[in-house]
Amino acid sequence: MNYQEAEKLLAKCSQEHVLKHWKKLNKKEREALLEQIATIDPKSVARCAEALGKGADVPDSSKGKAPKVAVLKGKKLAEARAAGEVELSEGRVAALLVAGGQGSRLGYDGPKGCYEIGPITNAPLFYFHARKILARSIRYGASIPFYVMTSEANNAATVQCFEENDYFGLNPDDVFFFTQGMWPGMSAEGKIILDQPGHIFMSPDGHGGLLAALKRSGALADMKKRGIRSVFFFQVDNPLVEIADPAFIGYHVMNKSEYSLKLCAKRDPKEKVGMPMRFGDTYRMVEYTEMTDEQCNRKDKSGKLYFLYGSPAIHVFDRAFLEREAARPMPLHLAFKKIPYVDEKGALVKPSEPNGYKFEKFIFDILPNAKTATFLAFDPKDEFSPVKNAEGADSPASCKADMQAKWRSWLKECGVTVDESVPVEIDPVYALDAEDLKENGICLGAE
Repeated sequence: MNYQEAEKLLAKCSQEHVLKHWKKLNKKEREALLEQIATIDPKSVARCAEALGKGADVPDSSKGKAPKVAVLKGKKLAEARAAGEVELSEGRVAALLVAGGQGSRLGYDGPKGCYEIGPITNAPLFYFHARKILARSIRYGASIPFYVMTSEANNAATVQCFEENDYFGLNPDDVFFFTQGMWPGMSAEGKIILDQPGHIFMSPDGHGGLLAALKRSGALADMKKRGIRSVFFFQVDNPLVEIADPAFIGYHVMNKSEYSLKLCAKRDPKEKVGMPMRFGDTYRMVEYTEMTDEQCNRKDKSGKLYFLYGSPAIHVFDRAFLEREAARPMPLHLAFKKIPYVDEKGALVKPSEPNGYKFEKFIFDILPNAKTATFLAFDPKDEFSPVKNAEGADSPASCKADMQAKWRSWLKECGVTVDESVPVEIDPVYALDAEDLKENGICLGAE
């Protein structure tokens, strides 16, 4: 792209001011700015400007009802697991990881997926995800392609982490990296913000941006070429997640669902998790901030919370549904933030109060568009222990404790009791569950 082309593109969305410091820029800065401008879609910029002051369409939570949430046991569990095992054996399942975040909140300079979480080995988060996928592939004799959404900030470091660790045993041909989109920040007047004379302030477009990124990168086409039917979605900060859980996959397929969600009981009435609710014939995700105190504390006839189950972002999507939704615009969510900007003279200003908007898309906003949706309950101690905070709840310490508690429970099933003072770590390829440990000769029959 040259200057004239950039000027023409910006004129389409009334953002000509982006070039106002052009004459002050050196050759390298001009080239970098033109590269940024080339990524701008005038229609998307117009949508952002139009959304200012309105934001996303927020459902009236007072009209929402709790969805029917299944608890699989006995025969139903066996049937669902068997159906999922068929899908895995036939190679119709893919894993999709959202890994665009940095580890800054943990005091770590790098991709969150590279953060060391192994209690003994100090293996990174990526290790446990990749090894679980490899273990499932080995168990069912078919590859599970691994799609990893990164960000511009951490893509190179993420790829390097996989390369330096020989892809954690996975076939590199089955690992597909792609970056999420970046959107420019805007002032309240709808003008793109420059944080340097030759640089546009950009921020990630949210986990909902994965739909456009999947399409743009060719990942969706790759899934279709491989014959993928179900896509297991999860987030990088939860090493306890049971990736491509056969029972979840099977339940999804048996119900011909387009969007299936695993849900867990809230730890307290006002836990900060999204709540799926039924509105007539459709479902929507309602943020905890959108619920009233009465809703948060409402009880059913048995004395349990009426809105009991929250979403930890563990989903299964029908691939064809993702393709359909990737062709549609998603709702925009606005965040009013303090964004550094340059003034008329090109001097950097760091505001003390919010002055601009970031725009995000959320993946659960496609839930109302699913022709069929299902909800499955699970025990958080088995599958959910995120690494979000440096200390306290949802921290590396709490996550390591939960990981080891799970492994110790497997060992106990095999007749082996390990004192809590002794660290425990099990490679997922060696054992995905207690049954694997028994088959691999761990059953010692001793306390």
